Amino acid sequence: MLAVLVSCLVAGCTAGPSKRPPVVENDEPSPSSSPSTAQVVPLPPLTDPQSPSIDWSDCDQQTRGRLDPPAVPDSLRFSCADVQSVLDAPDLPGRAQTHIALLKAGDGPIPLVVLNDVEGESGTLYAAHLAALLPPALLQRFSLIGVDRRGTGDSDPVACVPGDARGALLSQDPSGSDLETVLDAARRAGQQCAIEIGTTQQALDSWRTAGDLDQVRDELGVPKLNAIARGEASDVLTAYANRFPGRVGRFVLDGIPDPSSDQATVLGDLASAQQATLEAFAADCAARGCALGKDAVTAVTGLLDQLRAAPPLLANRVSFAPGVALNAILVGLANRARWPELADAIQAARGGNPTQLAAFVAPLLNGSPLAPSRLDGALATECNDTTTRLPANQIDALTSSLRQRVPLFGALATQRLLWCLPWPGRVDALPSLGVSGIPPVLVASTKTDPVTPEAGTTRAAEQMTSATQVAWQGSGHGALSSPCVGEAVRAFLVDGKVPSDGTLCPA
Repeated sequence: MLAVLVSCLVAGCTAGPSKRPPVVENDEPSPSSSPSTAQVVPLPPLTDPQSPSIDWSDCDQQTRGRLDPPAVPDSLRFSCADVQSVLDAPDLPGRAQTHIALLKAGDGPIPLVVLNDVEGESGTLYAAHLAALLPPALLQRFSLIGVDRRGTGDSDPVACVPGDARGALLSQDPSGSDLETVLDAARRAGQQCAIEIGTTQQALDSWRTAGDLDQVRDELGVPKLNAIARGEASDVLTAYANRFPGRVGRFVLDGIPDPSSDQATVLGDLASAQQATLEAFAADCAARGCALGKDAVTAVTGLLDQLRAAPPLLANRVSFAPGVALNAILVGLANRARWPELADAIQAARGGNPTQLAAFVAPLLNGSPLAPSRLDGALATECNDTTTRLPANQIDALTSSLRQRVPLFGALATQRLLWCLPWPGRVDALPSLGVSGIPPVLVASTKTDPVTPEAGTTRAAEQMTSATQVAWQGSGHGALSSPCVGEAVRAFLVDGKVPSDGTLCPA
């Protein structure tokens, strides 16, 4: 192991109450294997809004009623608004309108746009949670502007996937070899979405969402877009940099999807990261003395065997089979703050009550006019944002190979390839990560991230012309829960201090 001595350029590089000095000695190799590319342009200055046109109204109680756990402090107040943007569907380019829902958290004078993964909680709700995590000094300078991406949350949400198909899309048994159930559900989902929303389905992508962001930027009254994106939402900021390079302000990308075209590598890294996160959860569980005991990995494996023998039916008539249960566990593993709740839910499911565990995956499974399923908009966006369409026999072979490498998660990692197989193929090239002439971009990675693994984030950062990477040695999806990373982000956004590429933040 190489000894790496990283001198942090920002204060508070240790986590929580630790007494560690601000110089981190770590025997892990830096995630960045090459020196930083010379900065093309400096960070732009922060500019107060000029003549903003957005009309905000109080939505504090409504927001709190819709938040996933954990709760946010009463000291935070929320207001909501929406803007009109061009839908830009292929059959109505530049004509039809769509509305984009916004949430404002904090009172800082400068707007900081916040985006979340399309499968996760909506951007407005994620911004509410993020406001409780970031350093208070950042919220004195910025107000967070959460954006519900087109087709999600309150932004004209998509609801086109048949209810029974949602459960089937998430049902791939990690130990099974029959992919036809998932593929059949994907066919039904694609056909129904084509019937209900027509060519509008092709308007749900990161490229057009970047256009929504520029409309939001304009109505916020600022010349440059300052933004934070978590995970897959980084694709939206990449598209924005391609479309509007002169309007890029200070960008933070908290995890980036792996840009590699080699699906065996991408999905192998994903399955391995999910296994590593489960092991980190198990270690945390043992240290806390949780109900699962000292071996949570064995407990999860046993639960899946139990469900395989007798899967219970949920209230929506979806079978709580091993694939659905493991997807629920992955949702819980991604949110480090919910690990104690996840442990209790797994233990309850082992005792015959799956309700608590099913609640983790319910936002994907269930849909109603008031609370649309997150899966529908995610399916459209993710399939429109990829050019990968592997034949079913190749997916089957890859699934078998990954199952051998990572028995618990390997087969599950290929499920989204099946989801997109019947979906119309993307004809346009994907936005380039290597946009020249933009300011430095802060990229945060998490050592054990079950959604955007660090290896993929690093590969993406290496393709960017101005990325500088800060690597948190922790677990869960996204690094902004780390006080060290939070301080690096504050210094970058507020003070304009760009950290050294490869800076390490301890767990």
